[in-house]
Amino acid sequence: MKNLTIIIHTEAQQKLSDQLRTLEQVSGYTFSHVEGHGLETESDPFFAAREKVVGYTPRMRVDILLEDADVEVVLAALRDKENGVTRQGVYWISPVEQNGRL
Repeated sequence: MKNLTIIIHTEAQQKLSDQLRTLEQVSGYTFSHVEGHGLETESDPFFAAREKVVGYTPRMRVDILLEDADVEVVLAALRDKENGVTRQGVYWISPVEQNGRL
């Protein structure tokens, strides 16, 4: 089991959510509000004058639990030039040792 974490600008949240709902490999996901800080924000196409004033970029963190075999399928769909969120975020993959319900 893996956790796919994606950080995207808040403006891309709806598009990503719509796309994730179409993928049979994704049974659910969690959005969390986060703030992006760093030099790379200057080259961000979503970086607006407001962000320059307040000093951070509003972002969404998305966590998706996936079976190991499904990670590349989901990433390929998200990278799709026609329907994906290409060039709108960053991601990383972490191993999940255990998961369940409480």
